[in-house]
Amino acid sequence: MRLVLASNNAKKLAELQALLAPAGVALVTQGSLGIPEADEPHATFIENALVKARQAARLSGCPAMADDSGLCVDALGGAPGVVSAHFAAVAWVAGEREVQRAVQDAANSRLLLERLAPLADRRAHFIATLVALRSADDPEPLIAVGRWQGEILREPSGSGGFGYDPLMFIPALGASVAALGAEVKNAHSHRAIAARQMLGLLRDVWHLG
Repeated sequence: MRLVLASNNAKKLAELQALLAPAGVALVTQGSLGIPEADEPHATFIENALVKARQAARLSGCPAMADDSGLCVDALGGAPGVVSAHFAAVAWVAGEREVQRAVQDAANSRLLLERLAPLADRRAHFIATLVALRSADDPEPLIAVGRWQGEILREPSGSGGFGYDPLMFIPALGASVAALGAEVKNAHSHRAIAARQMLGLLRDVWHLG
């Protein structure tokens, strides 16, 4: 089955394609079909993922899948949550996208450390919510959620990854996410957990694979 992925992220496409291949799923990005990115106006990951999947399904006429992910910190009431990628206010100017992304990531991390500085509880988790729809009007979306438990360090550690990876320490692996190799990260991440759940749903509910 061909599924339209409501994302234009090549790394996300490759990771999900590998994890969902056993169900006979072939993912194509919405951008390759000329479908624009959807607005994400909601306060929860599941609502935003549904919005993105519905738009991709409606505009493509095909089954679609979307994810919404971020960082939730216990002591901050779940913040930064759905605004994880834009937690800090940063003035964006025309220029190299990756450079601007690095500036935003650094500002997000600084703000997170500032908010947590007076607090003892540093428990946090990365979360990924995956949604799959047979059509835009599908009354029974498949929903999978992956959580990767950890704690926020007091200073960055590791040179890999992106976003909050240098601040997120995974006790079970004894390292920050930024210090993990790509193979280890992809095997244990919140998105990998959600994708394995989704694989089971695709087989059990949609009878794929």
